[in-house]
Amino acid sequence: MTLTATSSIAEPYHGNPLPEYGGSPANAKALHAEDVANELTPQEPDTDLLALMSGKCSTLRVAGRDYSCRTVAYAHGIHGRAYFTIALDDPADHSHIISFSGENGRRSQDNLYELTVDRMLLNSKNRPKVDGLPVPFVELSAGMCTQLGNFAAGQVSSIACTATDRNGRKYELKFESDGSPITIRRVKPSPPTIRERS
Repeated sequence: MTLTATSSIAEPYHGNPLPEYGGSPANAKALHAEDVANELTPQEPDTDLLALMSGKCSTLRVAGRDYSCRTVAYAHGIHGRAYFTIALDDPADHSHIISFSGENGRRSQDNLYELTVDRMLLNSKNRPKVDGLPVPFVELSAGMCTQLGNFAAGQVSSIACTATDRNGRKYELKFESDGSPITIRRVKPSPPTIRERS
């Protein structure tokens, strides 16, 4: 599995690529059009830090389904957006990835980092591709991630995330480190080099 160091790492609610909207048909149509336009827009690479963590997910629940995880990573963007990204151990879909994402994470103590989640990024093998990379489905959500540990010290002991999207689907992560030092990569963002022929 490859985690790309851009803000476009992520996977959708399994099976239904389009969300269901409440309210009037006109409202649903407008929201659907907005989603389609948003999801097919390539995102500029902006990641400046990527941290890979080794351990296990005691809980990984996506819209009512339980999974185990293959990889857990933290990515930080130059504009302040952060992502806790999890590659799901899904034999039916090796591109099944989710990200808890938010802005303005805060460290209230040396070993405590909190990120308010405002969206889930959802990726799967069925997502459309731009420049050869899958574009995640963005679900507006509300939630929180809490990380115990410190990147500067090279150790993260646990991560706990919960979020609920606008359709009431719930996402939950409980990750415990195996004690191995985390792997940190500083990334210099650059524009994509793959272009389609015109």
